[in-house]
Amino acid sequence: MSTAYHEDFFTWTQEQAAYLKQGRFDLLDLEHLAEEVIDMGKSEQRELAHRFAMLIGHLLKLQIQTDRTPTNEKSWINTIRTQRKSLSRHLEQNPGLKNPAHMEQALEDGWDDGRDLAIRETGLDPDLFPEDNPYSLEQLLDSEYRP
Repeated sequence: MSTAYHEDFFTWTQEQAAYLKQGRFDLLDLEHLAEEVIDMGKSEQRELAHRFAMLIGHLLKLQIQTDRTPTNEKSWINTIRTQRKSLSRHLEQNPGLKNPAHMEQALEDGWDDGRDLAIRETGLDPDLFPEDNPYSLEQLLDSEYRP
């Protein structure tokens, strides 16, 4: 007897994996498996948007917050470098995310979250920050670009 998806998710996953390995396709919970596979893909897209948000937030801080300490600036530049590497690696591991529709959605989500991050962390007036994303995809991925 299989464990119900909604009763014990962890045990359900272990059983489904065992059924797949054993070739017991008749025992698979196909409806919920399909939902979980879709969610796995969405998770990768959320990760892409999160990386864009972190990158954009730090680019905005670098661009807008002029009264910063050398330590802050160095930290932001290091975060920008790290996020660009993470973005590049994530796209290499998930080339399907390079689809223009997926990239556009991730960039849109990343812009909103990145702008909010920069406003929150700088404490500056939100009106100082652009409403629309001023950075092109090429600029965001260019390791040499800084505003």
